[in-house]
Parts: sequence; C-alpha cells; structure tokens
Amino acid sequence: MDSSVSFRNINKIAVPAIIAGIAEPLISLTDIAVIGNVEENSVEALAAAGIVGSFLSAIIWIMAQTKTAISAFVSQHLGANRLHAVKTLVPQVIYFNLLLSLVIYFITAFFAEAIFTAYNAEGLILNYSENYYRIRALGYPLTLVTFAIFGVFRGLQNTLWAMKCSITGAVVNVALDYLLVFGIEGYIPAMHLEGAAYASLVAQGTMLVMALWYFFKKTPFHLKLSFNINPQMKGLLLMAANLIVRTTALNFAIYLANAYATDYGKNYIAAQSILMNIWLFFSFFIDGYANAGNAIGGRLLGARDYKNLWELSKKISKYAVWIALILAGICALFYNEIGLLFNKEASVLVLFSSVFWIVLVMQPVNAIAFMFDGIFKGLGEAKYLRNLLLGATFLGFVPVLLIGDYFGWKLHAIWAAFFVWMLIRSSALVIKFRRKYLQKEV
Repeated sequence: MDSSVSFRNINKIAVPAIIAGIAEPLISLTDIAVIGNVEENSVEALAAAGIVGSFLSAIIWIMAQTKTAISAFVSQHLGANRLHAVKTLVPQVIYFNLLLSLVIYFITAFFAEAIFTAYNAEGLILNYSENYYRIRALGYPLTLVTFAIFGVFRGLQNTLWAMKCSITGAVVNVALDYLLVFGIEGYIPAMHLEGAAYASLVAQGTMLVMALWYFFKKTPFHLKLSFNINPQMKGLLLMAANLIVRTTALNFAIYLANAYATDYGKNYIAAQSILMNIWLFFSFFIDGYANAGNAIGGRLLGARDYKNLWELSKKISKYAVWIALILAGICALFYNEIGLLFNKEASVLVLFSSVFWIVLVMQPVNAIAFMFDGIFKGLGEAKYLRNLLLGATFLGFVPVLLIGDYFGWKLHAIWAAFFVWMLIRSSALVIKFRRKYLQKEV
C-alpha cells in the first residue's frame, strides 16, 4: 500500500468522502427548499422541518460515533497488518448500532411532543414537528447501520463505496420530495410535510441496501455474529462513549441556538433553519478532508509513521481552507439569491441576509477545526476531543449567547457564539497536535 500523503492519495479518500458527506445535509436542504415553497403554511412547515432536522442530526451524530470508532480501529489495524484481529468486532458493532437505534426510536417517538415543546415549538409548528418526526425517525435503524458500514469502508481507506450509496440516496430523495410533497394531480396526492418525511425514509433504505451489497462483495468482513465479545470491543465502546459525550455537547449548542431562535418568533426560526442547514452543508463538504485525515491518520499511527502524519496535517489543512474559501466566495457572489432558494417570505429573507455573512466569514476557521478533529479521531484521541468540546461549549458558546441575548442581538448573538465556539476548537486542536506529534516526527 502506498504510504505517502500526496495530493492524489489524500483526494482519493477526500473527494468521494465529500460527495458522500454532503448527501445527508443535501437531503435536509432539499426538504427545506421544497417545504419552504409550499403554498399552505410555508413558514410554519419550514420552521418545523428545521427544528426536527436539528434534533434528528443531533441524535444521529451522537449515536453514530461508533462509525468513527470502528473507522479508527480498522484503519489502525490495517496499518499494522492485523485486520484479522477485528473480524468479529465489525459485525458486533453493526448489531449494536441496530439495537441502539430501535431503543432510540421507541423512546423519542413516544416523547415527541415533549421534545419539541422543549424547542419552544407550539401550535401548528408543534403539530407539524410531531408528525414529521414520527415518520423520519423510522429511519434511525437504516441510518445508524449504514453509518457503521461506512465507517468500515473508511477504515479500509475506501470512501468511494459510501459515495455511490449516498449519491443514489440523495437522487432518490430529491425526486420523491417533489412527487410526494406537491403530488401529481390524479395520480399522487400532495402530502405536504409528511411527503418529505417519506421521501427521506425511502432514500435511507436505498442507501442501506447498497451499503450491504458493497460490504458483502468488497470487504473481508461478514455479519456472522460471535457471542464471544471481541477483546477490542471495550476500547471501541470507551472511545465511542467519549465521542458521544463530545457530540452531545456539540448538539447542546445547536439545540440552544434553535431554542432561542424559536423563542424570538417563527420568522427567526425559519431564517435560522436556512442558516443552520447551509452551515451544516458547508461542514459536511469540508468534512470530506477530515474523513481523509481520520482514515490516513489512523493508518499512519498504526504504522508508527510520524513523519508522514505531520505532513498529512499540513497538507490536508491547506486543502480544506482553500475549499472553505471557494465555497464562501461563491455564496458571497450570490448572497441575496441563495435565500430565495429556500423561502420567499420577505421578513425571513431580511433576517437571513443580515446574518449570513457571519456564516461565510467563519468558514476557514471551521476548516481548521474540522481537519484536526478528523485526524484526532483517527488517532484515537477521543478523551481530549470530549474535554475540548465541553470547554468550548460551556466556556465559549453559552456565555457569548447569553450576553448577546441580553443585549438583544438575537440571530447575531447565536452566530457570534458559534464563531467563538469554532475559534476555541480550532486553536486548541492545532496547539495540542504540535505539542504531542511534532516532536515525534523529528
């Protein structure tokens, strides 16, 4: 296996990972764009889709940390030429994800009203949120199993298979969104918000079927369950637990942002839904390079190749920053037109335009944070990532949000808090990496 960290080798993993990564936020963006343009109660429907999308992303991000953990374990064992040691671990992790997803579905579906009331949703927005969520949440088992399999692919240094699955899922979702939300007169009834939920569910099922095909046909692993727990399972679950705490802190910040925006009024949460989904789209796009850092970093650590690990951090950060600048530049050129893609309500668009520039300015900072975040996951540094997110959230994001809210900054307070949050994360990761791994390279 070529152990270099050349532009070609990095992009061989990063480019398919980018395309695969943006499929999930693309599904949410498609839902937002289609729902925001329905004739009946478009603002309320858009607000509900944004709130539910935020909660769904929170649950999936939190519980899918076994994807990152299994990717790190597979890549490290690949670098050490010891894949046989994780052959029983892989199916155990996949079945664990399946069981976990079923528990989450039944609990959250039962408490759906209480959950979205906690987001300050009420009236029609609350009703829409409950109905939309109970359908979308059926996709938890499909998504969490798919993500575990994608983690195996990434550990094997292959993100192409996940890309093909994700592209297919996104295409299915886009097509069904229009068909089911608006309907076809005389053939398919218009299902409004519920139609978008069913479209997403079918897309997730499509991705799982394809992922299973690649898993059985292309990898050395299987789904035969051994009841003798793999010795690596304890370490993997400990790593996943640290990442779950980390991601819980991350999603607490997103929850606060949406709860405050909802409390400001329906136009504010509608604008916040657009801003957040664009931010997530950017994040998943740039995260393709973080996935490359995760996969390659784990392999290099397994091979104890610290020289190339240092080179990886420099090159992958440079590529990610350029991507971030290009994305921000394109959005700056079409600043006003972008908002019109998602909603035509003038009051929502004014709020969106007044804050969107903050989302664009922070993209290079995000890129650095995401890159080192991915590398640290591949290196198994879950405990440090946990502590960093807790500190950035409760010592950075929350105080800035509270201060900004006190002075009446509203959406500006939310995005100023996100900016400070990302500055803390990026700077701390760079400092830690230089102190711990630069000295091993020389």
